Formats: sequence, C-alpha cells, structure tokens
Amino acid sequence: MRQPLVAISSDVRTFENYTWHAAPDQYLMAAYQAADVIPLIVPSFGDDLDIDAILDGVDGVLITGSKSNVHPSLYGVQPTEAHEPYDPARDATSLPLIRRAIDRGVPLLAICRGIQELNVALGGTLATEIQQLDGRMDHRAPSSENQVERFAIRHPVHIKPGSCLAGVMNSDSIQVNSVHRQAIDKPATQLEIEAVADDGTIEAVSVKNARAFAVGVQWHPEYWVKTDNSSRKIFAAFGDAVRAHKASRERLQAAE
Repeated sequence: MRQPLVAISSDVRTFENYTWHAAPDQYLMAAYQAADVIPLIVPSFGDDLDIDAILDGVDGVLITGSKSNVHPSLYGVQPTEAHEPYDPARDATSLPLIRRAIDRGVPLLAICRGIQELNVALGGTLATEIQQLDGRMDHRAPSSENQVERFAIRHPVHIKPGSCLAGVMNSDSIQVNSVHRQAIDKPATQLEIEAVADDGTIEAVSVKNARAFAVGVQWHPEYWVKTDNSSRKIFAAFGDAVRAHKASRERLQAAE
C-alpha cells in the first residue's frame, strides 16, 4: 500500500534569477517524520490549477506559515504598509484549496499564515500589528539571527474543554512558540475557537461540523516535532486523519 500523500501550499519567491514555488523544510520534514506522510508541494498557479484534480490525488492538505500576509482586500480592509508583504499568487491558490478541501472532507492542518488563510477563506477578518493593540502581548519572534531563539517555546495557550485540540492534547493548556504580528480579528462563523493566549489572541480554531480533521493553529509546531510532545501530537493527529481518509476512499473505490 502506498504511503499517504499530502498537498503542501507554496510561497512564490524570486532569487538567483528564477521564480520559485517553495515550502520551508521544517514543514516538509514534520509532515514526513511526525505525520508519516509524503509531502507534495502545490505550485501557486491560482485559477490555472484544477483543485479537484489535486484533491483526487492526495489524502490531506497542509497550509504552511510564511513571512507574507493575506492581502487585506480579500477580507474587506484597505491595504497599508503594516499589512505587507504580500503573495497574491499564494492567496489565489491556498484560499480555494482550503475551501474545497473542507467541502470534500479532506483532512486539513493550517499553520500560522495558514490559520489566517483558513479564516479569510471562510469569511473572517484579520488584525495586523496586534502588539500595538490595548492589552495584547508582543507575539512577534525575538530579534535574533538564531532560528532556535526565534522559535523558542515561550507562552501558554488555553484550550477549550471538549474541543478537537483538547482531545489531541489531553490537556487544557500547552506551551507554544510565537512568531507572528497578525492574528484573527473576526472569526469566520464556520470556525470554532479552540484555544486562546493569555491576552485573548485566538491561537487555534477548527471547522464546525467538518467531515474530517480541519484545524488551524497560530503557532509553529513544525519546528519542534522531534523534541516537544505537544508539537508532535498535532502532526500525529493530522497523520492519523489522513490515513483514515485514505482508507475510507480505498474502501469506496473497492466497493464500486
């Protein structure tokens, strides 16, 4: 039996005189090692892609984090410098991929920019430079060239009892890292808030009445799957959902 395949969102970057469609190694390795799936990067070709054909060929979807932000025009806000940088090709690809994965019951894990894309895809809005808002902590990474320092686990999130995440973690609180300056402002009505930080920042959501695992987290579990139990559990739960979806599809195909 083949190993499950998972579609991974891509960023569009220009360097070395080429345009690249790429995803950071940490997400790919976390999917491969902790979720036990094979990650396949989806090029950000927007409307030129056949999303259903992609979902026909994979067993799950992972939406990664990124330095870029969802363009504010997509959630009804006037763009400013504070909302930059952008990646419109990614927006045009990831948002419809998210919506269609949910519609079809394909397991979905959305991380950092991913949780923000999930919210916008379903009709929610985002806030930028949240460290400037009254009562908010600074969720940005520490200023450092050392990635271990930037992604260090440093604050708690409080998990809603009875939620999907509570079942995954078997806990009402975990410690996470924090590398973001934007966050969910108005949650989409289709989303359930699963976890919040001490300052009320939404840290995790799930899709209400989803046909499969559909969770977004604002922190970066991909960075610590080898050493942090909570990070590993998120990817393990996603991997289990992907395998269950694959097995279900194979049973249906065999019955035809």
